[in-house]
Amino acid sequence: MKKNIYGYARVSTAKQTLSRQVDSIKREFPEAVIFEEAYTGTTMARPVWDKLIRRVKCEVSKGYDVTVVFDEVSRMSRTAAEGFETYQELYSLGVELVFLKERHIDTAVFKEALEAKIKPTGTDIDCILNGVNEYLMILAKRQIEIAFDAAEKEVSMLHHRVSEGVKRAQAEGKQVGRVKGSKLITKKERETIELIRRYSKDFDGTLKDGEVIKLVGVSRNTFYKYKARMKTV
Repeated sequence: MKKNIYGYARVSTAKQTLSRQVDSIKREFPEAVIFEEAYTGTTMARPVWDKLIRRVKCEVSKGYDVTVVFDEVSRMSRTAAEGFETYQELYSLGVELVFLKERHIDTAVFKEALEAKIKPTGTDIDCILNGVNEYLMILAKRQIEIAFDAAEKEVSMLHHRVSEGVKRAQAEGKQVGRVKGSKLITKKERETIELIRRYSKDFDGTLKDGEVIKLVGVSRNTFYKYKARMKTV
């Protein structure tokens, strides 16, 4: 049976980057094809995710063995309720879901529990298996809720630490925020700089300047301007 492995990475704010999630997925599943969902502002649409789901369902219908890998469960959806609905749907289709930070809710864990605990015989087997499957889904739902709650607390604590750090810096008379008169970096510039950082051999990548320029799609002057700025940070 043909086996396809996909990775899905998503960021929810313009200040976040996808590289950490992608690296995490590739480290354990180097063969994974990555789908990256960039920041989309205030819209709730996730076109990249929708594209991935369409492909997964198509391949499952053809008999393919499909695995989807996430850095953490909160990348799969925006809320615990949405996450469980997606989890349940893909689980029922036979798609293997892997959550690198929460391996206890991988679909394989629940499938193994089902196979290990219930091996009945007789006419009631379907009824028993359905009951156990329903119970396992209750456990999955609770674990997903716990994971989302933990993620929200982590974000809340991060915001709190940042806020406390800003207050402390202000109390010490340090500069906080952008210096008046300095140039504001746009979203497009930030994305371009991130691509340069990822692919240029002078940073985290392996490509030469000319190759990066073609890949990113900027002029030579713009490329070297960004590169010079990055080296001073």
